[in-house]
Amino acid sequence: MMGLSIRAYAKQKGVSDTAVHKAIKSGRIPVEADGTIDPAKANVAWERNTSPAQQRKPEPVNPVPTPTPVHPQPIRQPSQRSTEQDAGPSMAGMPNYQMSRAVRETYNAKLTRLDYEERTGKLLNAEDVAKEAFALARRVRDRLLNIPSRMASVLASETDSKTIEAMLSQELRIALEELAE
Repeated sequence: MMGLSIRAYAKQKGVSDTAVHKAIKSGRIPVEADGTIDPAKANVAWERNTSPAQQRKPEPVNPVPTPTPVHPQPIRQPSQRSTEQDAGPSMAGMPNYQMSRAVRETYNAKLTRLDYEERTGKLLNAEDVAKEAFALARRVRDRLLNIPSRMASVLASETDSKTIEAMLSQELRIALEELAE
């Protein structure tokens, strides 16, 4: 099929030639090397790259009620994910406008939630937490390793194992309570 001029394509599409110029300029529809428009390629690209909210649908003069289909489409629950076919036409390997926008909105929502949780104090920096955990582990280690040097002379004079055990338990409890403060 031969390519159409911008005006001819606009007339066929039912839009103004200015809309077609804007679509070409923004890269929403392709133009052939000779400057013409292949209607088949352009229609697919137009549907894929144009927001449904931006597209005008011609209103019928006498609306005719459409009959209810014999086999209606199953109603998807919110937990079910839509497929790419549900969202509209797409070229192989390229997401359509609705899918791209849904992905973008999902990421924006996640980033907003992370920002909110960070500001309210529910979310902490992993590096800061790791440094604090390391410092705490070092303090525990130092306290526990100091017990033998402090208790060696006191325990050397004791002969009763129950007294030695009670003294060690008391010293460990004191060290751990100091760390808890």
